[in-house]
Amino acid sequence: RICILTRETLDIPKCSSNILALNPRVKNHALMSSTASKKLEKKHWKRNPEKNCESCMKLENNFDDIKHTTLSERGALREAMRCLKCADAPCQKSCPTNLDVKSFITSIANKNYYGAAKAILSDNPLGLTCGMVCPTSDLCVGGCNLYASEEGPINIGGLQHFATEVFSKMGIPQVRNPDLPPPDQMPESFHSKIALIGCGPASISCASFLARLGYDNIAIFEKEKYIGGLSGVLKFPVV
Repeated sequence: RICILTRETLDIPKCSSNILALNPRVKNHALMSSTASKKLEKKHWKRNPEKNCESCMKLENNFDDIKHTTLSERGALREAMRCLKCADAPCQKSCPTNLDVKSFITSIANKNYYGAAKAILSDNPLGLTCGMVCPTSDLCVGGCNLYASEEGPINIGGLQHFATEVFSKMGIPQVRNPDLPPPDQMPESFHSKIALIGCGPASISCASFLARLGYDNIAIFEKEKYIGGLSGVLKFPVV
């Protein structure tokens, strides 16, 4: 069932709360690439010139350039309507998480914000964080076919931030995938202890994907007093 939600009328009860269930098009394993490999691959068809960062300021622990505000609904719809729905989708090719950019932008254009968030979070559990801090100008936005147009490329990071921000305000609970057998009928291997070292983006994503597959005994060990690692945005106290 498709749920069409707006900020004015959030009809949550009619929507599926199964956000942990994998999107049907997503494989049962994570498919990710490093940012470095994507940048190297993109040199063959990149539309914007390489940036010379010899004089760039050091951005470690510096998040002054992060835009913490979300696009308005009107602004997000206008931006989503500009998308060309390219067959080759260079924006998706340049995303390290292989996010289906074309799919979630189409959902936003149709005012299906829940569907957009589900498409994002199915591939990337840290969709909200990446919507705020991901270097989109060097990745998806840098490969947009509208880069050379008068209005410029699609604000993909802003649209991702918008969809996940709206979803977070819906308060839909995280539930176990109902398609899985009951916990007591799962194979013994799914109850084995799994330890993840360091509560950074990789461990958080790994734990999310394992939980979706049915593993129920996962522990993340973090030496710092906050989680999130180098992303710096998820500095919440460890409990």
